[in-house]
Amino acid sequence: MKLWKRNAIAAAIVLFVCGAVYLNWSYSQDAAAGKNLGEAALVGSQNDPLVQKNGDDATAEGTTTEDGAKTQEDATQEGAAQSGTYFSTARLNRQQARDNALSLLQEAAEDEKADQNSVDQANAAIQTMADYTMTEAQIENLITAKGYTDCVAFLGEDSISVVVSAMENGMTDADAARIGEIVMEQTGLKADQIKIIEAE
Repeated sequence: MKLWKRNAIAAAIVLFVCGAVYLNWSYSQDAAAGKNLGEAALVGSQNDPLVQKNGDDATAEGTTTEDGAKTQEDATQEGAAQSGTYFSTARLNRQQARDNALSLLQEAAEDEKADQNSVDQANAAIQTMADYTMTEAQIENLITAKGYTDCVAFLGEDSISVVVSAMENGMTDADAARIGEIVMEQTGLKADQIKIIEAE
């Protein structure tokens, strides 16, 4: 009976890890073509496209057309609304998957009939999920603090995908390097384990 219980817990953990990997892959496929950080070159702050972009925005904003066509500012706001919906949905789906996994793991950890090894495995998986959640939130906050509109991170055991909101002139190698540096500091992952994707 104990062996069956331990195998059931191990199978549940594997199932939820596979689910998380699938969600990660699914979001990666739904987003625009991404940049692998390993392909990006690090650049100095004097070449920072975000600083240059601020100056360009001042001239672009407020332009109108005589025939009432959509201005660039209107198009940007509409794109931001659609992008915001994607990020909200992605976060919600990620949280729901984690909540379901957490519920099963907590049941396994609190089962009085489970042996100590099964309880320890369930508690370790719960701690890992909590660490992933905290790390993803830190990465998302630090990236938006750098001036990007929104982002969502999907951390796995040995890789991470970060989806960033669409940028006016597209994501550059400098953007990928800046985001990748944040991810490496927070996770300890290497450049080739990081995938950065620009949402459409």
